[in-house]
Amino acid sequence: MASSDPVYLRVVADIRRQIVDGSLLPGAPIPSRAQLTRKYGVGETAARHALRVLAAEGLIVGRVGSGHYVRAKPVLLPLYRWRSHDHVPLGTDLQAQGARTTWDWRAEPAEATPDIAHRLRLDESAPVTRTRYVFRGDGRPVQLATSYEPAEFSATEEAPRPLAGRLSSLGVKITEVVEEVYARVPQPAESDVLALPAGVHVLHVERTQWAGDRPVETSDIVIPGDRFRLVYSHPLHP
Repeated sequence: MASSDPVYLRVVADIRRQIVDGSLLPGAPIPSRAQLTRKYGVGETAARHALRVLAAEGLIVGRVGSGHYVRAKPVLLPLYRWRSHDHVPLGTDLQAQGARTTWDWRAEPAEATPDIAHRLRLDESAPVTRTRYVFRGDGRPVQLATSYEPAEFSATEEAPRPLAGRLSSLGVKITEVVEEVYARVPQPAESDVLALPAGVHVLHVERTQWAGDRPVETSDIVIPGDRFRLVYSHPLHP
């Protein structure tokens, strides 16, 4: 490491290396600030900053009154996309793993933002129905989703019904589902609701459902990157 680099980076690099190569196992204690200053010959400010960086990277966790520890590597549960358009993939997977699935939702009229208008091929500010969901597994929030539909497809039921079934009753058939997935830093509100540790990113699934050449629904789905992995199956037809 270049001598011009801040001294705390030397501490960060060494502890990170020990965590990655297994010298420090999950749950192992991290030296205190006082111990870091003696071991690496740095000041207390540098030691404090090193611990903050390692926590921000998701490598260590702090426990009040106890110090810092190597964060356990999470076991990623599979989310299969898509099994069926008539079921919520998350709910199906959590139930298969023995978890109880519940969700809260709130639908409201809204105007299409430039991005949503582009995705739904509507005029900007066109009327849409926006539905926000918080999905829970055994009472713990595990996924967020915001869905947008053209206002003409608005549901009137007390509980939301899968889009495929609702559109089928209108003579509209979903023919394709397109998902674009990327990782990003969570927004503060997302971190709060999902109780994300520092340094954990989320998987953002931008999903659009099509009926022929017309998009009939688009969603932004937010999944904790330290809890789930997405699994896609592509049947091959001869």
